[in-house]
Amino acid sequence: MTRPTLLEFPCDFPLKIMGASDPGFAQAIAAVVVKHAPDFDVASIEMRPSKAGNYLSLTCTVRAVSQQQLDALYLELTAHPMVKVVL
Repeated sequence: MTRPTLLEFPCDFPLKIMGASDPGFAQAIAAVVVKHAPDFDVASIEMRPSKAGNYLSLTCTVRAVSQQQLDALYLELTAHPMVKVVL
């Protein structure tokens, strides 16, 4: 059973991923995103450090093809040990 969605696929879908400011954070997140969205351009990741520099916010805009793809990506990101929040 598929649940109803307000999104029309395919669509560009931005994900904001926040975690500790760690040297490998962006690369680790990029690997997860590419696994679920193989056409994702890693160079398009927007990075914003927190004011104190303790956290890093990444914005990854993926070309989503289904709700299942987004759900799987969200679940893997939220389970990642380096990730604090996914919006």
